[in-house]
Amino acid sequence: MPASAPILDHVVVDVRDRMDEAAETYRVLGFRLTPRGHHTLGSMNHLAMFATDYLELLGFGEGGAGRPELAPFPIGLNGLVFKTDDADATYAHAQSAGLPILPVQAFSRPVELDGAKKDAKFRTTRLDPTKIAMGRVYFCEHLTPELVWRPDWQRHPNGARALSRVVVATPDPRRTSGLFRALFGDGAVRERDGRYVVAAGSARVELMPAQAAAAEFGDAAPDPAGRAEYLAALEFAVGSLAATAQALNGVTGIGIESNRIIVPARAAFNATLVFSAAA
Repeated sequence: MPASAPILDHVVVDVRDRMDEAAETYRVLGFRLTPRGHHTLGSMNHLAMFATDYLELLGFGEGGAGRPELAPFPIGLNGLVFKTDDADATYAHAQSAGLPILPVQAFSRPVELDGAKKDAKFRTTRLDPTKIAMGRVYFCEHLTPELVWRPDWQRHPNGARALSRVVVATPDPRRTSGLFRALFGDGAVRERDGRYVVAAGSARVELMPAQAAAAEFGDAAPDPAGRAEYLAALEFAVGSLAATAQALNGVTGIGIESNRIIVPARAAFNATLVFSAAA
C-alpha cells in the first residue's frame, strides 16, 4: 500500500555556517523568524511558520557542531519534507517499494515559551541523500506540534500565509515523478504540458525541465552548483501583492509582475522566492 496522500510539511534552505547573515536576510525579506533552535543532532535553525507548513533555515551548529549529511549540499534550497503520522509505517512502505530509505531517527530541540523550557520532539525517516538527486527528501512526524505552530510566529510582514508551490528542476520530469509515484501511488502525480505535478495539501510540487525553470525565472533562478537536478524555487501565497511589494521595497532585483513578485535567488541564499495572491 502506498503512503497516505502527500502533504507538505516544510522546505529547507541550507545556510551552512552563515546563519546570522541568513536570518538577517530573511527578516529583511519580511519573514518573522522563530528564535534560534539547536537540534540534539548538532544543527541549528530558524523557522518561518505558516498555517500548516513552514520554511526552515538550517545551518551547522555553533562551536563546530554539525551534521555530516548536510556537508555535501551547497547553500540553497535542498530539503523537501512531507508530513507523516507514523514514521515507522512510512519507513516500512518505502522499504517495501524498494526505495533507499534510512531508518527512523528521533531528535528534539529546546523551545522557550512564556519563560518555560520544553522540548519540541520529532521522528523522521529520510531517503538516502546520496541516491536521490534533487536533494534531501524525507518525512517528519511531529510529536509536539503545539510547540512548533504558534500564532505569534505565523504573522509575517511580507504577508506570506502558506507555501503554495515547490519547483524541482530535473532533466527528466517523467523519470523523477517515479519517486513520488512509488511513495504516494500513481494517482498522486499528474502530467501537465511536459511537467509533472504532485498535489501536497495546500501546496504542489512541480517537476519541470531545468531549461523550463531557467526560462520562467531568468536571472532570478538559483545557481545549480553543478547539479543536473535540484530544488529551484518556492512560491508563497499572500493576502495582498501590493502589501507584499511594499514590504519588499528596497530589496535589490525583485521582479514585480501583474500576478506575482519574484525575489531573485541571489537575494535569498540561492533560493528563488515567488509571492502570489492566495486563491
